[in-house]
Amino acid sequence: MRRSLVLAGGGMRVAWQTGVVRALREYGVVFDHVDGTSGGIMTTGMVLSGQDPAEMGRRWSALRVRDFSSLLPLTDYLQGPWAVPAVGDAEGIVRKVLPALGIDVEAVRSSAVAGTFNVADFVTKTCVAVPHTDIDLELMAAGMSLPLFVPPLRRGPRVWTDAVWIKDANVGEALRRGADEVWLVWCIGNAPYWGDGPLEQYVHMIEMSANGALFAELAAAEAAERPFVLHVIKPRYPLPLDPEFLAGRISADTLVAMGYRDAWDYLGSAAPSGVPKDSACTAMQDPPRGVRFRERMRGEADGAELVLDVTVELPLPADGTPSPGARLVGHVDHEPWGGRVLLADGRVEADVAGLTYVARAKLDGTWREVRARRDLADAPGPDLWSDVRGVAFRAGGGCSAELQLGLRDAARALASVEPYGAHGFHDRTEALTELARVGLRGAVTRH
Repeated sequence: MRRSLVLAGGGMRVAWQTGVVRALREYGVVFDHVDGTSGGIMTTGMVLSGQDPAEMGRRWSALRVRDFSSLLPLTDYLQGPWAVPAVGDAEGIVRKVLPALGIDVEAVRSSAVAGTFNVADFVTKTCVAVPHTDIDLELMAAGMSLPLFVPPLRRGPRVWTDAVWIKDANVGEALRRGADEVWLVWCIGNAPYWGDGPLEQYVHMIEMSANGALFAELAAAEAAERPFVLHVIKPRYPLPLDPEFLAGRISADTLVAMGYRDAWDYLGSAAPSGVPKDSACTAMQDPPRGVRFRERMRGEADGAELVLDVTVELPLPADGTPSPGARLVGHVDHEPWGGRVLLADGRVEADVAGLTYVARAKLDGTWREVRARRDLADAPGPDLWSDVRGVAFRAGGGCSAELQLGLRDAARALASVEPYGAHGFHDRTEALTELARVGLRGAVTRH
């Protein structure tokens, strides 16, 4: 069996792919070829640099997201809005982001696993799969240089730019290299919602181009009777867009944890035959309107610090619509467990007295249940984090701890409240108003 890992684009939110890679590593899948397009180039570079997924996660966690943005020389802006080359340039990506992510060009070029990096050649209007032996940081950055935002790389007679408008996942290259099994990691949106405004519609254009090219490539492989198994790992709902990441509305840690959860959601029921090679393979659902918040609780177990860090996705009550239930992602930092352990299958169980966070963690190859009981304040109304109380933590294997949501962490949790599935200022304001009206207790006990 010859396997290819195909890492599609998605901008900065491809931090999500790191969690997927970690789950695949734990699942025991080994790849002969790794291919990256657009933002997926970063994940490909990290994998081919020889990093283990835990190190990849640490690097994303420590990354300064604002380093993705760097300005052009002032003289370029003085040309006026109709002549300026782009919003910014690729210097921040080349000099700060890629090195901070631990992408080592020499290690990539000498990788025992074959790799390809997709870059568009604007002169020929083709997607070029650059072999890992020929890649460099500037070409990697060119493959992530979206028109309008970053100018292309001009090198000799060629003009290199992001390949997303041609294809955002090169399944054809994987097949050309003899793949019998293709694992496609997809984080470009594919939901029915059509949004207004220039940003959302620019994203919609990318979604149409990326998904359309993928479906055409799958259809061509079927028509050519090229047999292979296709596995697709994707989020249930579209991921937050890059501006939300830049604004701090979502963190790299949360995106990594989401990728881990979404990967195990698929792996837990994956069929050996994979998924049908049609337009449903990347389809996602429109999210319900809700709020997302992050809590960090600290304590001690087995003589060492234990930190439980969770992000809760809480759908708000909707008349006549069944609730999908509250979900959570996150991690436990605990040295006796080997450092950071990500959580899968996270959910929230609620009653009138409080919340119980339930998930499972893989320790020494064995899944263990993790439960954290968090009491709510007795006061009605907007009771968000007004109680700073102990949290009873239990994990399979006998680990237990009393965790504290300290005043500073409680303040951070309150500040982290962010609407999701809400579009536009009015919709976002309504979501926050609804949460303030019913309080955390009211929101969770209505599910």
